[in-house]
Amino acid sequence: MFNLALGKKITVLGAGSWGTALALHLARKEIDVCLWSANIEQTKNMQSHRCNERYLPGIALPANVTCTIDLSIALAFSDLILVVVPSHAFRAVLKGVKPYWTMKHALIWATKGIDPETNALLDSVVTDVLGEIAITAVLSGPNFAREIAIALPAATTLACVDNQARLALCELFKSDTLRVYGTRDIIGVEIAGAVKNIIAIAVGICDGLQLGANARAALITRGLAEMTRLGLALGAEADTFVSMAGIGDLLLTCTDNQSRNRRFGLLISQHQAINEVFTAIGQVVEGYHNVQQVLVLAARYSIEMPITEQVYAICYQQLDPTACARALMQR
Repeated sequence: MFNLALGKKITVLGAGSWGTALALHLARKEIDVCLWSANIEQTKNMQSHRCNERYLPGIALPANVTCTIDLSIALAFSDLILVVVPSHAFRAVLKGVKPYWTMKHALIWATKGIDPETNALLDSVVTDVLGEIAITAVLSGPNFAREIAIALPAATTLACVDNQARLALCELFKSDTLRVYGTRDIIGVEIAGAVKNIIAIAVGICDGLQLGANARAALITRGLAEMTRLGLALGAEADTFVSMAGIGDLLLTCTDNQSRNRRFGLLISQHQAINEVFTAIGQVVEGYHNVQQVLVLAARYSIEMPITEQVYAICYQQLDPTACARALMQR
């Protein structure tokens, strides 16, 4: 039986903008939060200045958020563990967690992406590293970190196969400013969260080239079709892709410059070097890292993903963005 009392405390692994925003959101609900970061200096700074100055400057950490660099302390703090690290670090963090993991722990992840080591979805990484866990869940939706951090209205999706746990976790995360929709479809939510970042890069390129609103709408619509085809091939439910986790997150990421994936596309459309773009953005661009893994999955299941192919060609083969846009129009 899932114990809702778990929600009196929660451990958040990852103190980037999204992990910190979720810690702030939960703390406002009078939940005690242990926020873990692998960065010693960042952790000391957050604990002393009571603010994540790098990722969410100007937003104070409440007294019920404690910070640590010690995974043993983080895992002992709560039986409910929320992982919010970039997808390329997900496996390594779970390996760090494993010595302190117990059968009492439940795992949620708000990481979006695919494992670069195995090209597997993150639920498979969880099983691979930690074994079978009674309660696992994925949190994903059209949410920018700063807006959640300052309690602007939003909605999100929580996917969990266990019905009782799903209801309890939705209750845990929901608030007057955050509506949480529940689903059983972990695979669909994971696929949507990974592919939407790639489509956002494509839309950023489109807008950077000033190809117009018609082209943007076409890219988003065709991107949704790509996302859905891949998801269905992997066993996802079609409804997921017209939900908050699907079209909702796709629209958000493609159309607002708070999206680092969209900004990445805007900058590389101007022929800026990739390393310079990364420096300008200052945070992980998941779409850039995951485009290779998504293409591997697409090939494995014989799924056509032309937008994803062109984003890969621009990012890794230095093809001209204008030529790639022309190639898409000729399909």
